[in-house]
Amino acid sequence: MVTAIVFVKTDVARIHEVAEAVAALDSVSEVYSVTGEYDLIAMVRVRRHEELNDVIPGRLNKVPGILDTETHIAFRTYSQHDLEAAFSLGLPDSD
Repeated sequence: MVTAIVFVKTDVARIHEVAEAVAALDSVSEVYSVTGEYDLIAMVRVRRHEELNDVIPGRLNKVPGILDTETHIAFRTYSQHDLEAAFSLGLPDSD
C-alpha cells in the first residue's frame, strides 16, 4: 500500500464542496479540513506508485475549486494499529 498525503488549497468559498468531491474519489480514504497555508489534506491510498498519477493529477487536481496541491509520499507508518490490513479491506487483489 502506498500512501500519499495531498495538501490542497481551494477557493475559500468552495472548501466544503471541494472536500466532498475529493472524498468521493476512488483511492481517497480521508479528507481533513485544516487551518494554515492549505485548506484540506487528502489521504490517497493505492497499491502501486504508478497509480498515484491516475488519482492525483488525473482526477484530484481537476476538481473544480482546487487552486494548488502539494503531494508528499509516506514512507513509513508509526502506529499501534495494523493499518496495512485495515486499508486493504475491500480492495481486490492485484494480479
